[in-house]
Amino acid sequence: MIRILQQDNRITKILFAVIIGFAVITMVITLVPGIFDNSGTNDPNAFASVRVPGFLGRLGIDSSTVRMTEVNQLASRQLQQQHLPEFLLPYMSQRAGQILVQRQILKHEADRLKLEVSDEDLRRELETGPFAQYLFPGGKYIGDDAYMNFVQNFFQVSRSDFESQVKSDMELQRLQALITGGVAVSDQAVREAYRTQGTKVKFDYAVISADDLRKTINPSDADLEKFFKDNQARYATAIPETRKIQYVSFDASNLPGGKPQISDADVQAYYNQHQAQFQVKEQVRVRHILVAVPAGSDSKVDSAAKAKAEDLLKQIKGGANFADLATKNSDDPGSKTQGGELGWLDRGRTVPEFDKVAFSLNSGQTSDVTKTQFGYHILQVEEKKTAHQRPLAEVKAEIVPLLEQQRVGAAEQTYASQLAADAKKNGIDKAAQSHGLHAVATDYVAKDGVIAGLSDGSALLTQAFSVVKGADPASVSTGDGYAVFQVTDVKPAHAPIFADYKPHILDDYREQQIPLLLNQQLAKLDDRAKVLNDLKKAADEMKIPVKTSELIGRQAQVPEIGSMAGPASVAFTLNKGGISGPVNLGRNGIVLSVTDKQEPKADEIAKNFEQTREQLLNDQREQLFQVYVGNVTQKYEKAGAIRYAKRQAAGPNPQPGN
Repeated sequence: MIRILQQDNRITKILFAVIIGFAVITMVITLVPGIFDNSGTNDPNAFASVRVPGFLGRLGIDSSTVRMTEVNQLASRQLQQQHLPEFLLPYMSQRAGQILVQRQILKHEADRLKLEVSDEDLRRELETGPFAQYLFPGGKYIGDDAYMNFVQNFFQVSRSDFESQVKSDMELQRLQALITGGVAVSDQAVREAYRTQGTKVKFDYAVISADDLRKTINPSDADLEKFFKDNQARYATAIPETRKIQYVSFDASNLPGGKPQISDADVQAYYNQHQAQFQVKEQVRVRHILVAVPAGSDSKVDSAAKAKAEDLLKQIKGGANFADLATKNSDDPGSKTQGGELGWLDRGRTVPEFDKVAFSLNSGQTSDVTKTQFGYHILQVEEKKTAHQRPLAEVKAEIVPLLEQQRVGAAEQTYASQLAADAKKNGIDKAAQSHGLHAVATDYVAKDGVIAGLSDGSALLTQAFSVVKGADPASVSTGDGYAVFQVTDVKPAHAPIFADYKPHILDDYREQQIPLLLNQQLAKLDDRAKVLNDLKKAADEMKIPVKTSELIGRQAQVPEIGSMAGPASVAFTLNKGGISGPVNLGRNGIVLSVTDKQEPKADEIAKNFEQTREQLLNDQREQLFQVYVGNVTQKYEKAGAIRYAKRQAAGPNPQPGN
């Protein structure tokens, strides 16, 4: 329920559908290549500037700027939405920049066509569009303060910025509607489309597996030696570079003078300098029962919900167990199974009405029936914490380990620098001896290898492979301490000896042969099946397994085939009894024979007619709008109306056009 109180999931959907940019334009934009070709602008805060081609645009009158802040915000949202790793942020920034640049192009075109949205248009949209359920529930305005809180909480922008963005989206939707308004599809096209979509098939399929073929490929040594010789370039660096490393390591136990000690004065000083860290906010631990009222419900539904909540409150006051009633009656799926328990809440974390009641009650008290935008609540406060400063005695056990870690880390770094300087002057062996440590020499080790004597040698190896042989000794962290190392020898990447590398060569040989052999076997199976007019007999002769599918549609997944929307979709084009050609699926190949085929009946087509028509219309609108976006972008490019900011290619987010 915390998440429901904080944010309605429907608002998130509206956010992506309306605020980030409507789906069709975004999709089209990401598919249009080659817009990053013009020379740059010198504004360091800009991603690009876009102007209307022509005299006024050259004067800067009809021009706009895409800011880097906008690009980064959109890229971060897309990264989060698609659950992608952080290292893809530069790539996503390019896509985000492209989207926003083309949005500006479309905005200029919409303005040119006089499609501007008035304040009255905006008011009607907010009253009747997707935001109406939040801003005008039951047709009644929530008020300016609640409106501003709504915008700030869900979109983190000002009211004026929010309204400006909604206006912009409405204008671009008008442009899309204008461009695609003439799209139409015939009734016959709709029927044929659903007939194609709704057809189901059942089939036998003979599977030729790459793994099975691999077992049949057994070349002679002569074949492998010839393959090895013919692919000399491929194997020229097959054995990776290795290096010998000499190092001396230590941890906190080896520090001169021992482990640094933390005094009471040290703890007091840290406590005094970090007062805010030990502030405890006002909190309340609360459970609740929600009787939900869906947005837009009429007064009858609202009254019934309120009556139910009042009856539950009456039962609680009569001695009924709050948690049991919550489990049986609450409409909050996130807390009902815990007896309505929400845990500790900070002030301001929930919607205002809920927050006000929760923090006004004392421990053990139960609220009256309370109304929020989600329905009617009954709250019970279990425990409260007042805002206060945690005393030093309470937090000392937290501060000491932190200071110890800081002091030990600093001491280790200092000691590592001293040891490295000594090793540079006298060599690692003598430096180690003079400090009572032991020097170690590794055998040849690869960059992705392991140094057995260290808890974590990855950083050492990374650094060791970035310096030249004999470079000055350097220090590096080892996880539980430091090491000082020097590269003593380097064995460059080189070609292997045939006899030593034979198993790898055999694997490579087989992988090279599999595609050709798979196609040959598929062609042979297909020819024989059609001669016999019987897939099962042909497969039996070749000792190939045959499987049978269920009666399935185009969206189905079939074992060893995968999606029927892929190459195996040929099954839907065959008549009953028909045998396909070879179907190469990559690691597998099949030949299939249709044993049953069922097309949708007239009543099913009629039932899905309007939905299919809308789908076809949307597809054609999208295609038409994609062509339009491509053409208008090309026009702006040719006119030099898009200028990208000049940035250093070596920076963290290099921009196009450099």
